[in-house]
Amino acid sequence: MPRACLVRIASSLGVRLLPPRKKVVVVILGNHSAGKSSFINWYAEEHIQKAGVAIETQGFTFITSGRKRESLTGNATLHLYPHFRPLLQFKGVMDYLTAEVSTSKQKKFSLVTFVDTPGLVDGDMALCKRTLNIVEKLSDKCGDKLRFYLSKADEAGKETDRQRVMMQIVQELCRRPGLNKCGFEMPTIYIPNPQRPSRCVNQIDGVCQTIEKTINQAVQKTLDQLEKDCDLICSTVSSRLQQDRADVTHNKSVRLHSLACGAQGVLLPVLFVLSFIVNTFSKDELDALLGEGPSRSLSVLTGIVMYLWDWIPEDGQVVVVIIFGSFCYLLLFLAKYFAGQRKKTLTKKEKRTMAEYSDYIQDIVKTKKEKLYEWYLQQCAAEYEL
Repeated sequence: MPRACLVRIASSLGVRLLPPRKKVVVVILGNHSAGKSSFINWYAEEHIQKAGVAIETQGFTFITSGRKRESLTGNATLHLYPHFRPLLQFKGVMDYLTAEVSTSKQKKFSLVTFVDTPGLVDGDMALCKRTLNIVEKLSDKCGDKLRFYLSKADEAGKETDRQRVMMQIVQELCRRPGLNKCGFEMPTIYIPNPQRPSRCVNQIDGVCQTIEKTINQAVQKTLDQLEKDCDLICSTVSSRLQQDRADVTHNKSVRLHSLACGAQGVLLPVLFVLSFIVNTFSKDELDALLGEGPSRSLSVLTGIVMYLWDWIPEDGQVVVVIIFGSFCYLLLFLAKYFAGQRKKTLTKKEKRTMAEYSDYIQDIVKTKKEKLYEWYLQQCAAEYEL
């Protein structure tokens, strides 16, 4: 898959891309004893997580399939899931981060990573306020990915009791703008137990179907994200090259200003001193020393300086020299200032590399992406529709 190569290219450009994930991530939230761990055990058909009425899950646990049954600590977990490394900004989070690797192949477990979260303790168990506070925050960024379920529905009493609980939760949702949405659904689910049959409608198979649908859509999302990443890299390269051209123009401008100020800062005092030196020579001596043409040009320049000097009263000449020296110093300072305003530009090698990046993405990655999309659609759409 070209996406992994894009990650390296993006990194060299200072752009962060997340590598494609081979599994979908399902985060399970809820009050303690809501059946989160029990659902994971049921789905994988293996006793992986502790389950019971006590608050067993005290941290975040990643449950995934692998070649060998293993328990991982925080550091190993982040090596397995590097895209969760930003969690390190929270002090002490490593102590509450673990992973459980199972060899189960049941259902679609091999394509799913469950995240079992700490059970939340709430003063009002019916309304689950703390849980809903967190869910409302999540809804701001990923509301389309949230699904609500009334777990342990078989233990909620009679049908009237379940309806009363659901009405209370719906009323709480209606008071929250972030969760008050049309088409709200909250299926009733519970872990099937042949020893304890129940008349309560169990829609737990719908949860499995939702997970399977998400897995199937992951291919589309990966291909769509691949195109977005390609466009992001191409736009970054184009922006860098455009900025480099602007920096080159800027450097030419400041270099010209620096040379102009530096030349004046040096030539003016030289001309001033040279005027007094030339004034000690006669015309014939200058012609013999420099030649008639250069001698005449130098005499004109120094003559102007001496003419202006003669206009200055003797008691003001010292002040004029000080002002003139300060002006020349200012010119030299400006020359140094403009020289320091130069911006770093791309080398020829860097420009060539960026051009190669752009060509690689346009000619190879995007072409391969189109072929992958076509191949994917051939698996699910009728031939005459393509």
